[in-house]
Amino acid sequence: MRAHNSLMADLEDAIKSGSQDRRVETLRRVTDLFLNDADRLNEAQVGVFDDVLCHLIKRIEIKAVAELSARLAPVDNSPIEVIRRLARDDEITVAGPVLTQSARLTTHDLVEIAQTKSQAHLLAISGRAQLEEAVTDQLLSRGDFGVAHVLAGNAGARFSEAGLTNLVKSAETDDILSMKIGLRLDLPSRLLRELLLKATEAVRDWLLSHAAPEAKNEIQRVIADVSNEISREAAAPRDFTLAQKLVLGLQKRGELSEAAILEFANARKYEELVAALSTSCSTSVQLVAALMKSRHNGGLLVPCKAAGLKWPTVTAILKNRFAHHLIPDHELAQARGDYLTLSQASAQRTLRFWQVRTGTAK
Repeated sequence: MRAHNSLMADLEDAIKSGSQDRRVETLRRVTDLFLNDADRLNEAQVGVFDDVLCHLIKRIEIKAVAELSARLAPVDNSPIEVIRRLARDDEITVAGPVLTQSARLTTHDLVEIAQTKSQAHLLAISGRAQLEEAVTDQLLSRGDFGVAHVLAGNAGARFSEAGLTNLVKSAETDDILSMKIGLRLDLPSRLLRELLLKATEAVRDWLLSHAAPEAKNEIQRVIADVSNEISREAAAPRDFTLAQKLVLGLQKRGELSEAAILEFANARKYEELVAALSTSCSTSVQLVAALMKSRHNGGLLVPCKAAGLKWPTVTAILKNRFAHHLIPDHELAQARGDYLTLSQASAQRTLRFWQVRTGTAK
């Protein structure tokens, strides 16, 4: 009680003096006193420090409060109300240390903060040693790619089925995120398969070489299944008869436009897309179908350019021609450069040459 009265007296003097330096000095003195005895204090005694520190931080500069946060964050029995105030501060230098480290913050506290605060706050929470499903669900709901990356690499983060599904979906065009998710031991086989179906070959090879021994066999088995499925899709026989009739009808009505081709691509209507593209560039369905099946993008750019398609439409065609393979960003960027360089006249000449060479002239 005497210590409490002495601290309160110093606190009142510091506040009344109006000196910022005096307040900071008192804050450090109180913090030092707490940290020296923290492992011997009961909750009632910690409450005394809670009261004193809550009074002090109302009138202290941000730099000093951030210092307090960094000092209290690792201490398991830090004053609860002070920790909660620090965690909800809009200034991330103040909130960050306790959001990442403090054991005093409950799941309820973390969910509430994740619902209302900035991406920097969400990123700090994502780095905690342990995270419950309710927290990761909220972080994935509001967080950006940086939050997703930290969570994916956090072995102490627990995810709901929906949370892991969202995380896998976020990795569709992000190789680094795919690698982090693929190494998680808590990833169900169903989601591992979905991840590997849409991953690049480079990602699959990396996961095989970096996976833990207990996960490597499962990854190898799923990769084998995925490769077989992609091969079956590419080699599957296609009947273009109905699609050609549909496209011919569109052409007669003057409705075979680039918008129609884009709609077929986005809807993954493979036969209709091939028929529409071949008609638009006056080449055979067989030639366009062969180019569509190739994992290499260069050949398919030729009929697209010959038909005079704009790049957004070509992007949709490249992205959607396989149900189980996504084109990586770097491949798409390379294809865009090639497409912009290729002239329509050159593309049309190339198509005529291919048709004569393969005997597939329309």
